[in-house]
Amino acid sequence: MKISDITAHLETIAPVHFQESYDNAGLIAGDPSAECTGVIISLDAIEAVIEEAINKKCNLVIAHHPIIFRGLKKLNGKNYVERTIIKAIKNDIAIYAIHTNLDNIKKGVNNKIAEKIGLQNLQMLLPKENMLKKLITFAPVDKAEDVRKALFAAGGGELGKYSECSFNTEGTGTFKPLEGADPFVGEIGKRHEEKELKIEVIFPGYLEQKIIRAMIDAHPYEEVAYDIISLGNYLSDVGSGLIGELGEEADETEFLERIKSAFGLKVIKHTSLSGKKVKKVAVCGGAGSFLIPVALSNKADVYITSDIKYHEFFDAEAMVLLDIGHYESEQFTIDLLYDILREKYTNFAVRKTGVNTNPVNYFL
Repeated sequence: MKISDITAHLETIAPVHFQESYDNAGLIAGDPSAECTGVIISLDAIEAVIEEAINKKCNLVIAHHPIIFRGLKKLNGKNYVERTIIKAIKNDIAIYAIHTNLDNIKKGVNNKIAEKIGLQNLQMLLPKENMLKKLITFAPVDKAEDVRKALFAAGGGELGKYSECSFNTEGTGTFKPLEGADPFVGEIGKRHEEKELKIEVIFPGYLEQKIIRAMIDAHPYEEVAYDIISLGNYLSDVGSGLIGELGEEADETEFLERIKSAFGLKVIKHTSLSGKKVKKVAVCGGAGSFLIPVALSNKADVYITSDIKYHEFFDAEAMVLLDIGHYESEQFTIDLLYDILREKYTNFAVRKTGVNTNPVNYFL
């Protein structure tokens, strides 16, 4: 099995297209065509994790955080990023990052946090917009079903909990085959009229080339007429953060104790408690202060995230805001990736790192 086989599988679950513009998910270093000898899963790809991969004869490190966010102009080993990359290249260790694309799927990082808290009825806190496109094409009435089936098989026509969604309008198409054409119907030099269906299908934008190929392969016409339209609609299962409800409302102090236990925390930074019961909870792994106003507008009782600046705590107003630490909020991402790979590759060496990569310590 090649490294590219494993990364391709991960990208069917968390497409790189779903990452934020500032991110650098994907294969950071290494040869995608190399045979994979084993996988180490970690939150961070640092020197100690590369050393662990060498010792365990695993040539692929899958990390949540990209070791490289910006371009490197020199590789002199002057910092941990350069030293990590040098060590990985020298020892033929590939590094793959699956970051905000894994954050932004409904069954991703935030879902793991929600599971630990016991949240139900989960919804995206901030669904991602401008992710959808619409294909419009025209096919002979008796061949339209073949085209629809191909579009659905390629990932078109999925809307939330519904699949094979399309809109179809009957009309008449005209065309005149010119010299050298090989028309499916009609004659060279004569304008032809054909009863056709106008087929409209919505699809995630990253599938555009796959959708177009599927349509052309299934279509009977030599030249296929079609339109691609970008939509401003939200993609309901892709976005930032999650919001859900506890099975039973809880006292604030009881809820904080639950969070402390579930995430193995030594300390929780939080705003003043309101004295109200906790029922509706929003979560975002990693740095999620940008979602404070969104959690407020969704009437969350508590919002759990990390990396909140001093003045941002004021923004919480009546909502209780918890900062549980960046590493602590995302620590179960290792379990998530392990489960994804073990479900697909049952007889392959997939290991969780034994290295605690958290750079933050607390003196108590």
